[in-house]
Amino acid sequence: MPGPRPRTGPLLAVAAVCAALFAAAAVTVSLRHGAPFAPERAAVRWSVAHHGEPALSLARALTDTGGGPIPYLAAVLAGLLAGRGTRDRIRAVAYAVVVLAVGQAIRFGLMQLLTRPRPPVTDWAQAASGYAFPSGHATTAALAAGILAWGIARRARPAVARTWCAVLAVWAAAVGLTRLYLGVHWPVDVLAGWFLAAALLALALLLEPYAVPRPAGRGDPPPPGIPMNS
Repeated sequence: MPGPRPRTGPLLAVAAVCAALFAAAAVTVSLRHGAPFAPERAAVRWSVAHHGEPALSLARALTDTGGGPIPYLAAVLAGLLAGRGTRDRIRAVAYAVVVLAVGQAIRFGLMQLLTRPRPPVTDWAQAASGYAFPSGHATTAALAAGILAWGIARRARPAVARTWCAVLAVWAAAVGLTRLYLGVHWPVDVLAGWFLAAALLALALLLEPYAVPRPAGRGDPPPPGIPMNS
């Protein structure tokens, strides 16, 4: 097994902070029995007052990319990019898909546990199902964006990877915001989805060296007992 990497500390910190923020949001929502805060009500009222075309059609099209097969296609693409040989790609694809599926399962379980009602159906600009907290689309889009960014980072040059990470982050944020604009989620639902996804992605990166080890190459330390060439 490869040893711990220098980024272990920062990743643990990110996972802990995001998990704590999610837990704080979940406890607050639970103590209030799902009742929205005044700023949340104001945000939904604002979105309803600003519904109109072409913004609604664009929001519906964008929000659909955060669910269904698209996130899983992104995970498969991430694995194909992350791997080098056939066996490595199979492991990488499997790991990416499992991370996404486990994240969705955790989100669904929490949603069923907390049972927060959505905003009034009269405010919806698109059909929705299930409970509100945490937002499924916000969580899934953030997970898919992070997984695809990981695959790109393992294949592309750092400058290219940073650009794509920024693009994917904007996409995931936009998907979450469409859930507010369409009136099917409260703001805390979307924030909690992002916190949950960030915590899960940090944990997935901590497990990455064991699930999808990088091939030894120039700049990697040699295995124990094998001297470096002078």
